[in-house]
Amino acid sequence: MTNSTYDILKEIALIWLPAIATLYFALAQIWGLPYGEEIVGTIAAIDTFLGAVLHISNVNYKKLGGTDNG
Repeated sequence: MTNSTYDILKEIALIWLPAIATLYFALAQIWGLPYGEEIVGTIAAIDTFLGAVLHISNVNYKKLGGTDNG
């Protein structure tokens, strides 16, 4: 994984996915949008998986002699 790919995915995992989940959950409660818990749960599962993949990538990168990536 390139550094730029890692950085983009890290920003998605740390900022965008939690923000989207929070926004949808709030709007679902206010406006009665469907499947609030299901959608937020799905986003959280994707975010957790992405975080694990990024962590593994960072550990492998450091093992190969790279500097800390995160």
